Amino acid sequence: MIELTQLSKRHRSGEIETTALDAIDLQIEAGEYLAITGPSGCGKSTLLGLLGLLDAPSSGSYRLQGEELVGKSPRELAAIRRGRIGFVFQSFNLIDEMTVQDNVMLALRYGPLPEKAQRARTAEVLERLGLAHRAAHHPSQLSGGQQQRVAIARAIAARPALLLADEPTGNLDSAHGQEVMRLLRELNEEGTTLVMVTHSAEHAALASRTVRLLDGRVLVDAHAGQLQ
Repeated sequence: MIELTQLSKRHRSGEIETTALDAIDLQIEAGEYLAITGPSGCGKSTLLGLLGLLDAPSSGSYRLQGEELVGKSPRELAAIRRGRIGFVFQSFNLIDEMTVQDNVMLALRYGPLPEKAQRARTAEVLERLGLAHRAAHHPSQLSGGQQQRVAIARAIAARPALLLADEPTGNLDSAHGQEVMRLLRELNEEGTTLVMVTHSAEHAALASRTVRLLDGRVLVDAHAGQLQ
């Protein structure tokens, strides 16, 4: 599904250049559950941002479902991101002035579905995540775990093939964190490709494969059971 070849990301400030990702080669199969781990500053979030088309690489190749994405225009990338990629962030990124229903519908607003179908799909995912009774509430009226479930509902509303999660339990207590991990695992088992950045060894162990980064390079790439 994903093929990265010599993918690099460099940042320049004046005459100083720093390398966030250094010639990454990585393949991710459709339906895989991949955890990305490593110390702070190793390039985890940079890699996730590149996978999600939120940033552009400095060099290298990124092919998604056989299509080369490097060199495409921002408009083209936005269309690809909207149709194929969902995001779950640590900070939820919900809009408090909007209801739960409207927050989820944001993921569908610029897609091909008419408004009636958007509302039906939104109701479907809110029911799936146990939030139908909260549709008219605002995020500030919800617990942290409920807010993250709203964020997941928004991420999956358009039925993306690829779901990216950046420390999805970082702002949750252990009980709500386990609930979110269960939901992500269910989505993966239903066929969604899941790539998750995490500091938690326990959560990484739930993935079918783990990539460990260090200094912008792949240090370990191992399937479940191979890690020591």
